[in-house]
Amino acid sequence: MLYLRRLAVLTLVALGLSAGLPVPLAEAQTPQPARPSPTLDRIQRDGRIVLAYRDASVPFSYLAGSDRPVGFAIDICLRLVAAIEARIRRSPLTVEYLPVNSASRMEAIERGRAQLECGSTTNNAVRRERVDFTIPHFITGARLLVRADSPIDGIDHPQLRRLVSTAQTTPLEAAHRMATDRGLSTVFIEVTDHDQAVAMVEKGEADAFAMDDALLYGLKANRPNPAALKVVGRFMTMEPLAVMLPRGDPEFKKLVDDEMRRLIHAQDMRALYDRWFRQPIPPRGAVLNLAPSYMLQEVWKFPSDRVTF
Repeated sequence: MLYLRRLAVLTLVALGLSAGLPVPLAEAQTPQPARPSPTLDRIQRDGRIVLAYRDASVPFSYLAGSDRPVGFAIDICLRLVAAIEARIRRSPLTVEYLPVNSASRMEAIERGRAQLECGSTTNNAVRRERVDFTIPHFITGARLLVRADSPIDGIDHPQLRRLVSTAQTTPLEAAHRMATDRGLSTVFIEVTDHDQAVAMVEKGEADAFAMDDALLYGLKANRPNPAALKVVGRFMTMEPLAVMLPRGDPEFKKLVDDEMRRLIHAQDMRALYDRWFRQPIPPRGAVLNLAPSYMLQEVWKFPSDRVTF
């Protein structure tokens, strides 16, 4: 419990929050822009908006038996679309979906192929050089998924020889760094999607899969035999997950940030959270039973897009 409490405090500091004092909104909001929003102008002109999505980031953004993605982040983005429609007074907009993976998601936003990325992307300083982020919709950390009969309980366990993770993700970077710091001879395997990584663990082709723990629980719940897998280990990272949007468009960002705050203060965000983390989700009707963490509840008290790492 002491370890978890310290992790929570460190996370709040990294997010620019305190346990009892609000962050002044002036620090979290972008000043009113002096020029029009190119993103809003394009959406209004085309009459459509493109949402980038992940096909296996359960329960944030995934395919569940149809071509249209579902998930917590998808529902949030659809609420953002409604706010955009109200702003530009054009309704309904045509909503198109663009599949992306961990390697292509930022480029899709940078090149204007999508206006919002609705998945499980961590907001950090390196990525903020290329894209912007709104207020986090989830706070998580990287752990390990292993077979239920595995003795592995952390990255430094002697039987952890082959570690798989999804390419260009923060859990993969953290696992590499920890292995180097501890002098481990771990073999790292990079794959393009989460389902492939889980399958490798199930088949014994990898000893563990490093990823955000909420994703691991979601992926596990939707496998044919969830009892054959378990999530283990301490948190290796702190991951504020947030919707990505184009960099350098302050009017568009302010609109998105304001709607995120409205969803939080109106309790709509809590209802969406309960829908995807505490109730049956498609396609198998699995229930993750994940209560909102202390860290996420602090974000709901004092919504801010400010992340200091």
